[in-house]
Amino acid sequence: FLHYFIDRCQEGFLVRNPAVLQLRVSFLFVKNVFEQEGFSRQKRGYRNINDIEVNMSDPLFTKQWYLINTGQADGTPGLDLNVAEAWQLGYTGKGVTIAIMDDGIDYLHPDLASNYNADASYDFSSNDPFPFPRYTDDWFNSHGTRCAGEVSAAANNNICGVGVAYNSKVAGIRMLDQPFMTDIIEASSISHMPQVIDIYSASWGPTDDGKTVDGPRELTLQAMADGVNKGRGGKGSIYVWASGDGGSYDDCNCDGYASSMWTISINSAINDGRTALYDESCSSTLASTFSNGRKRNPEAGVATTDLYGNCTLRHSGTSAAAPEAAGVFALALEANPNLTWRDMQHLSVLTSKRNQLHDEVHQWRRNGVGLEFNHLFGYGVLDAGGMVKMAKEWKTVPERFHCVAGSVQEPHKIQSGNKLVLAIDTEACQGKDNFVRYLEHVQAVVTVNASRRGDLNINMTSPMGTKSILLSRRPRDDDSKVGFDKWPFMTTHTWGEDPRGTWVLEVGFQGEEPQRGVLKEWTLMLHGTQSAPYIDQIVRDYQSKLAMSKKEELEEELDEAVERSLKSLLSKNN
Repeated sequence: FLHYFIDRCQEGFLVRNPAVLQLRVSFLFVKNVFEQEGFSRQKRGYRNINDIEVNMSDPLFTKQWYLINTGQADGTPGLDLNVAEAWQLGYTGKGVTIAIMDDGIDYLHPDLASNYNADASYDFSSNDPFPFPRYTDDWFNSHGTRCAGEVSAAANNNICGVGVAYNSKVAGIRMLDQPFMTDIIEASSISHMPQVIDIYSASWGPTDDGKTVDGPRELTLQAMADGVNKGRGGKGSIYVWASGDGGSYDDCNCDGYASSMWTISINSAINDGRTALYDESCSSTLASTFSNGRKRNPEAGVATTDLYGNCTLRHSGTSAAAPEAAGVFALALEANPNLTWRDMQHLSVLTSKRNQLHDEVHQWRRNGVGLEFNHLFGYGVLDAGGMVKMAKEWKTVPERFHCVAGSVQEPHKIQSGNKLVLAIDTEACQGKDNFVRYLEHVQAVVTVNASRRGDLNINMTSPMGTKSILLSRRPRDDDSKVGFDKWPFMTTHTWGEDPRGTWVLEVGFQGEEPQRGVLKEWTLMLHGTQSAPYIDQIVRDYQSKLAMSKKEELEEELDEAVERSLKSLLSKNN
């Protein structure tokens, strides 16, 4: 044993084996010897993909990698929505109605008919209660039907695939298929039957051309405000929005629907964990689900229902991502029907997972309270199992308050090569009734003009050091006249932070040609609560992890020092 011990010391084994550490004290005095019996231990929370037992007769179920990813279509095993855990707990969306605001639904489809809620459906394009898609030779109006199947396709009927919430009800709101949109059509759609419809899923928005800045008009804004305040008996309608398909040429903070505090903005990842090439990045994205892969594998798309009783493997885009999220939220609502619209956002932040999501440009970071986020993926991919378990025991979040933290009103010039840096010091309305202690959403309301709007870059840093990219360069945006007029750039990245202190706004230009501009206004709006016990616990856990990390570093240094001393001693003895 002595020779073995010396040999292992020399190999560096000593510092890594806790059983040997005791020998430092006794220094080779063996008191007792016991034969050890082996037994089994398992990592808690680890899910072996081969151990999942979900039996479905639907022919496309095994192709639905976003539900259970076993590596289909060159994907990464385990990278999915973890719906299997939610289903095994008994949650399938029963009693929840999701409205698909789109180009209509093929409600005669055999995989949708049994879950179709006709009473909650309407056609605002034709003004009748039958939102069936208008026929075109190229099946252009298949969008809504595909989205509906992701949410509510029936299970075990030998047709197509399975919806995320396969026992939920789906309503069709046809509102996209007309020559142009109007404020009243959008407002009517968003406010349709808010006491019956629980979740509204929208896979549309302003044109994703990299040069449009647009959002909801007056009536639609009022309808959304009424929805979150009065819908579902006062618990609030839940609006799920696709973050956009403009890719690196666009920024979803220029989309006033996706960047609204009242919506849950959903981005997408592909089946190997990377961002899709069409994904837009922005600080308002809350979480992610899945869309089609980058590779040309014919089964890497999203499998769902299609027009006229057909099925498809080719649904894609963040259009596919938003309905998946709506399905996950339906599972959570079944677990706890009392969840408010804000509860759903908190649950999304707390239970979404980094999993194996990654991007070459935007790295994962932690905000001031230790919550991990990504500029593309938000707080990560939705975890249905984790969400329903937390939802069951969830207590409604405290009252929400709004604070105008400060404002810069005088004009400031911006020039290429020099960043404009402005600061606002705030106490977050401390001492007043609307004091905000724990952040939810933060808005930077900005008025700025530039010789080329697309070259503008805006960053904001919180008092706790979290940097949000409010606006990225949009190379296709040549605007030199309109700029941004009181535009509410929004970030969710400072969720849970203490807003008191100095906020810093940096405005500059990116691009090859020199540009100039004027920032006329920056108003800082804080939205959040005065108490949030779970945030305090997260902070304690984060600080404990940091302390443990530092302790491990010190112990490693001590181990190395002891190892060097022992090696020196052994060398001298030899």
